[in-house]
Amino acid sequence: MNDQRLRVGVVGLGFAGRTALEAFSELPDVEVVALAGLEKDILTSLGEKHGVPHLYEKWEDLLETEGLEAVSIGTPTQLHAPIALKALEKGLHVLSEKPLARTVAEGTAMVEASKAAGRVLKVVFNHRERGDVIALKHQIDEGQLGRIYYAKAHWMRRNGIPGMGGWFTNRELSGGGPLIDLGVHILDMALHLLGEPQVTTVSANTFAELGPRGRGSSSTPDRPTVDTLGSKFEVEDLATAYLRLQGGGALQLETSWATYRAPGDNFGIELFGTEGGAKIEVQNYTTEDTLRIFTDVAGVAAEVKPATGAGLGHRGVVREFVRIVKSGEWEGQNGSEALLRTEVIDACYASAKAGREVVLHD
Repeated sequence: MNDQRLRVGVVGLGFAGRTALEAFSELPDVEVVALAGLEKDILTSLGEKHGVPHLYEKWEDLLETEGLEAVSIGTPTQLHAPIALKALEKGLHVLSEKPLARTVAEGTAMVEASKAAGRVLKVVFNHRERGDVIALKHQIDEGQLGRIYYAKAHWMRRNGIPGMGGWFTNRELSGGGPLIDLGVHILDMALHLLGEPQVTTVSANTFAELGPRGRGSSSTPDRPTVDTLGSKFEVEDLATAYLRLQGGGALQLETSWATYRAPGDNFGIELFGTEGGAKIEVQNYTTEDTLRIFTDVAGVAAEVKPATGAGLGHRGVVREFVRIVKSGEWEGQNGSEALLRTEVIDACYASAKAGREVVLHD
């Protein structure tokens, strides 16, 4: 397979689908042979722009494309499992937008299907591919922070409810609000940096204070309109969770689509270790001057500001997926790590609903 172009199909015409399409299209060892989506004009336009020979409205038809080897899923969350299961059944490799699935049950079915088919299942956690995260991971692995015993991760928006009244705010279609949408990103970032500790317990709260009143939409920030106020808002707009980790550490998560706070779309993580600390603070998706390392130099407190570069983001995930598939080294590439994130998110929602701590592992 290393000497051949990987034949890929892309499902979805929104941000996730377009980003994947662009990333695959720029790789010389990949041929995007099929594209699927419901919006006919966009489908035609993107197909012409990227020279995609087969265009479909239905994802089921895309999976029948002759010679197809892999599929990229960039659809609303409720379609991740159905598309992935059918694709894996057909012997295709799968790259899915985050989260893996709406629930642990769906995610488990996907992972088991990947194992049974002997095909790759990978989930897009693109923030691992940021330059600041890569640089911080290197510092941690080199022991510069010592043993990290506490971490705080956040993704907070002032007005950022996506698609008010659309699939994002429908629980059946999305699986939840900012916790499953943004929280899974910062959860992945944190666990990745911390070396994949097992989460033993979670205690969470969720709130829906602005969305149900038509407030917090990125298009209509503070003034409810007839359209947004009449929309059905079924998910949370803010969530917070406290996670206990194996070995005694702890992780605090905080995420929102809409809160009364300073303007912006900001995310980051702060780590506290026995030999040093670190902080990544990203405002409105910037990639410059975001990382700080805190330490002592000759007994004096010091702050280091590494130059990190932007990183590859989504392109990095796509390139890694292609590399894995073409290498033939598929053992263990079955989405099980992404399933762990889904298990934690599920437990957070269960904790918030029950009003008590949920035990994942004794």
